[in-house]
Amino acid sequence: MALLVVLVQQDESKSFNVGKGNEVTTPDHSAEVYLKRIDANMKLVREMLTTVVTYMRDAESEVSEKMRRFIMYMHDVHDIAHLYEERGLPVPRHVMAELERCDDRYRQLLEEAHLDGGVFEKVRRGMAEDPSNRWDHTRQLTKPKENGT
Repeated sequence: MALLVVLVQQDESKSFNVGKGNEVTTPDHSAEVYLKRIDANMKLVREMLTTVVTYMRDAESEVSEKMRRFIMYMHDVHDIAHLYEERGLPVPRHVMAELERCDDRYRQLLEEAHLDGGVFEKVRRGMAEDPSNRWDHTRQLTKPKENGT
């Protein structure tokens, strides 16, 4: 981690020390110059943040962050169980109990995602329109409601 040290010298120029002896000396600039630099940096940060948020929203259109994180956790618990099995040891009851809880929670999250208007249901509707699919995704779609019922 770099440490920024600013020293005001007798000739009123500033000396910047950015970690391990990397010293840079610059003359004073007007406040306008510094504000323009800050403005340019803020614009760059805003553009990069917008890009990241766009990627996140695109990714969440397929699998929600909540689902992705839960699956990662469940996979980690599964790996812990395998850690014991690989060594020929019985999986501890508390690990098995957590796997059982994860199994039920995963089922609940899947049901929620497949509900009418859920993220998986929306994706499946888009997939069903592709004539090149290998699998029939229309069978899992809910039928359109007639007369608002």
